[in-house]
Amino acid sequence: MPVRYPRPLRPGDRVGVTSPSSGVPEELGERLAVAVRDVEARGYEVVVGRCMDGSGHVSAPAADRAAELTAMLTDPGVRAVVPPWGGETALDLLPLIDWEAVRAAEPTWVVGYSDMSTVMTPLTLLTGVATVHGNNLMDTPYRVPEGLVSWLDIVAAPPGHRFAQVPPERHRAAGRDDYAEHPDARTFTLDTPGRWTRLDGGGDVDVEGRLIGGCVEMLCNLTGTPYLDTSAFARAHAPEGLLVYVEAGGHDAFTICRNLHGMRMAGFFEAAEAVLVGRTSAPDTASLTQHEAVIEALGPLNVPVVADVECGHVPPYLPLVNGARCRVVHTATRSELTQTLD
Repeated sequence: MPVRYPRPLRPGDRVGVTSPSSGVPEELGERLAVAVRDVEARGYEVVVGRCMDGSGHVSAPAADRAAELTAMLTDPGVRAVVPPWGGETALDLLPLIDWEAVRAAEPTWVVGYSDMSTVMTPLTLLTGVATVHGNNLMDTPYRVPEGLVSWLDIVAAPPGHRFAQVPPERHRAAGRDDYAEHPDARTFTLDTPGRWTRLDGGGDVDVEGRLIGGCVEMLCNLTGTPYLDTSAFARAHAPEGLLVYVEAGGHDAFTICRNLHGMRMAGFFEAAEAVLVGRTSAPDTASLTQHEAVIEALGPLNVPVVADVECGHVPPYLPLVNGARCRVVHTATRSELTQTLD
């Protein structure tokens, strides 16, 4: 069964903005406006929903957030849905989304990361529709470093499009831009050199599979539920196997180690041909680093494990398409990730 890709966006198409998790505080409203204008500059009409309140940890009651997201995903006039960012508790939406209606509707691009993994990964697993992990709306104004692509390029790409990304080998060591003070921030601070790191041993990596994954702290809460059955997805859509990616948002190494152990025992990595691990600024502990946490939990898989990939909370961002066919190459002199939308 083929993965379903939403139709490429064309000028005049509508992009829906809603907050399935956290909304936008009033003091960051100008950054939101800058990001919206950048999307409009591509020729799209931006429709901002009602669930955007940033005064609490969620933008609206769960039923309202689920209804607005479902409405956007089933509206044939909305071609993409992009949240301002993630949050903490989007998992309360999952039982309230009308999955049958979403599955029956024409596919719509959904873009996001962090807590949006809670929605996007199940969306791909349950409906077979591709989603884009690795950008949020509030990140959109940043200039994309050479070698990477923007979500705006991906959602406009034709069927079968193949694109390669090469890491810039520089990242931000700590901190984020203050959007209240600098709402028009457009240049990433990439102050630290760093390459991808193979954790399971030496040697070159050259492996293919279909991409699926997301944020560890969010997805670990879905293990054992109908929303995170990667094995069924692999049987239906990826007989060649999966390339599974995970990234830690901020929890310490002990917590991430426990989370990954649980996800492995629940079968999340069962069909993995390799695991990609996002670069993280999450803390080590006195006796366990983040790298050690990963290999302690995932070493028993006996597949390549490549860390420090730009698919997490540390800028810059390398977008990954859940469901896309992918080839990963990592050697002493070359790192490249190629995705094909077929």
